[in-house]
Amino acid sequence: MIAGIAAYVKYVRPEVRIIGVEPDDAGCLYAALQADERVVLDQVGIFADGVAVKQVGQEPFELAKEYVDEMILVNTDEICAAIKDIFEATRVTMEPAGALALAGLKNYVNRTGVTGQTLVSIASGANMNFERLQHIAERTEVSEQREALMAVTIPETPGSFRTFCHTLGLHTLTEFNYRYAHHKDAQIFVGVRMDGPDEKQKLLEKLQEREYPVCDLSDNEIAKTHVRHMVGGHSSCVLNERVYRLEFPERPGALLHFLTELGKEWNISLFHYRNHGAAYGRVLMGIQVADSEIEILHERLDHLKYNYWTEDDNIAYRLFLN
Repeated sequence: MIAGIAAYVKYVRPEVRIIGVEPDDAGCLYAALQADERVVLDQVGIFADGVAVKQVGQEPFELAKEYVDEMILVNTDEICAAIKDIFEATRVTMEPAGALALAGLKNYVNRTGVTGQTLVSIASGANMNFERLQHIAERTEVSEQREALMAVTIPETPGSFRTFCHTLGLHTLTEFNYRYAHHKDAQIFVGVRMDGPDEKQKLLEKLQEREYPVCDLSDNEIAKTHVRHMVGGHSSCVLNERVYRLEFPERPGALLHFLTELGKEWNISLFHYRNHGAAYGRVLMGIQVADSEIEILHERLDHLKYNYWTEDDNIAYRLFLN
């Protein structure tokens, strides 16, 4: 689409800048223009499935080299916010790939501070699965700085929750997750309604002034996708736990196939699955594996050809699930 539009627009109005937009986990044209040759991405994210391709086509690439002035990468939260913007303005629900251009336009304006220009984004595609809407609404709040997700340590004593709420003042809690884990400290997962980044920063500073250890999790992927839905406490008896974030193909038997290929040697100690009406479900898994067997585990995961990431050091896991 960008090749055809750019070739035409540059022919009739060569002074118009053409800016392409891709998801930051599927930027095949961005990577190709950086390398000045077509490249094949190792893997691509599938949230914006309409543009989830590993390699740009030969002819579109040649045209893009000639006519595209710039490429912008946007993340999932920015795409979700753009879907909401379009819905509020037109009552049309775009699919993620369809709202991609507006996400890029907003990114461009925020980055450059441009004023006094006419900016046009092309909305293309409304093939939205209803099951995705909850996920999109969730991520929009965080992306637009209307919700902050925080890990806060408060004393494990009677009245400490009330004292903490007094510190929050008139801020609205969007969620509060807690489970007893230690006689001295309580680790709480808190969502707070915000009016923007300045308000969040002031609240973080206020909590720090009151000597509350606090960690901002608003940009933590597993906190947003998994942990906020599964906070249930720590386990003191799980040894050698390794944590992985995976993408499962959303088809019958996918989980059974995964467990069969994984084998019987290791115990699964944590498992959380979320589907958003996409081609892939998102999984957070803890598995007990000795150091000497890590390479074997990774060989089996590689053989499955499911995308996976190691999350042992993720702060959200460390605070709430480890």
